[in-house]
Amino acid sequence: MKSREKAGAVTFKGKPMTLLGEDVLVGSEAPDFQVVDTDLKPVTLKDTAGKVRLITVVPSLDTGVCDKMTRTFNEKAAQFPDNVEIYTVSMDLPFAQKRWCGNAGIEKVKTLSDYQDRSFGLNYGVLIKELKLLARSVFVIDPQDKVAYREIVPEVTDEPDYEAALAQVKKLI
Repeated sequence: MKSREKAGAVTFKGKPMTLLGEDVLVGSEAPDFQVVDTDLKPVTLKDTAGKVRLITVVPSLDTGVCDKMTRTFNEKAAQFPDNVEIYTVSMDLPFAQKRWCGNAGIEKVKTLSDYQDRSFGLNYGVLIKELKLLARSVFVIDPQDKVAYREIVPEVTDEPDYEAALAQVKKLI
C-alpha cells in the first residue's frame, strides 16, 4: 500500500516537511494501530475499547518541547478518572521511553513506541517522510472509537493547544 503524501503539511524549524498517511478527521472512525509499550508488549486501539483515549504524539521525548508536552499532559491527566487512557506515542525506542518516564516521574501517561511498523504514524497521517519521526499532534478518541478531536501542530517545534484537547476529554467523561 502506497502512503498518501502531503507535501508542506507541517514545518520543522521553518522548513516544509511531508506527512505520510491518510488524514484522520474529527467524526471519522479512529484507525487501529499496533505499537509497543515500554515492556515491548503490543498495544492497539482495541485494547482500550469503551474508554476515552487522549493520544499525544511527539517526535522524541528527549527534546525540550516534547518533554514539556508530556509532563504537562501527565500533570493535567491526574484529574481524569480511570475510564480515560492517556498515551504519548513517539518513534523513541521503548527502552529510552521507560528510562525517560522513570527520570521524569511520569505515571499517568503511558508511552508507546511506533518504531516497529510505523502503523500509528501512517494510519493517523503524522509520519514525517524526511525525518522518519512523528509530527507533534493530539487526538482524542471517544468510547465508540470516533475521533472527537484532532490537532496537527503546524510547526513541529511548537506546543499544542493543551486546553482545547483537555476540554474535549472533559466533554466525553
